[in-house]
Amino acid sequence: MNLFKRLLKWKVVTLVIFSFVFFVGFILNNISKDQTNLVALVVKSPPPPPTEEREEENLSVPVRFKIPKINIDTKVEFVGLNVQGEMDVPTGPDEVGWFNLGPIPGEQGNSIIGGHSGWKNGIPAVFDNLYKLKKGDKIYVEDKKGMINTFIVRENRMYGSTTDVTEVYTPSDEKAHLNLITCAGSWNEILKSYSDRLVVFADKE
Repeated sequence: MNLFKRLLKWKVVTLVIFSFVFFVGFILNNISKDQTNLVALVVKSPPPPPTEEREEENLSVPVRFKIPKINIDTKVEFVGLNVQGEMDVPTGPDEVGWFNLGPIPGEQGNSIIGGHSGWKNGIPAVFDNLYKLKKGDKIYVEDKKGMINTFIVRENRMYGSTTDVTEVYTPSDEKAHLNLITCAGSWNEILKSYSDRLVVFADKE
């Protein structure tokens, strides 16, 4: 009888240990999957450089944006990330949006400003003529203090909507840059999006 009890007790202990190991393995496996999903989301998101949180009271933030060559003189909105983990866009066709998770224009790194083109019903949008910019053209960004940072266009580049755009957000040197982004290419009625993105790369004067 004692032998039977000992065998029964051993089976119970073995079952408990097995159940615990299985449970831990299940939890770790799910954590691994969650991490994989998180990594996928991070990779999908624009990878801005580390930056301190900025308040709107900061006098260095941009408030006015001008490109005389294509008759742009407009105010600057602040945009972050949308629910898809992508850079958000300004609310209307007339304004541009500064990506406020990256550098302020004029600071070291790649500052990003986006704007619409090809607005619905033929309404003019701020970056309709962005493609006309050429190397050497000037861009002006004014901050709250009235100080103006001038940037010189270096090149224009087209990207597919699913292309890795890490280089647009990540600087390759320690200088100050300004990159402008807008939609381009053909309109996809199903996805409600354009096929490409036009990026204008500019460097601080």
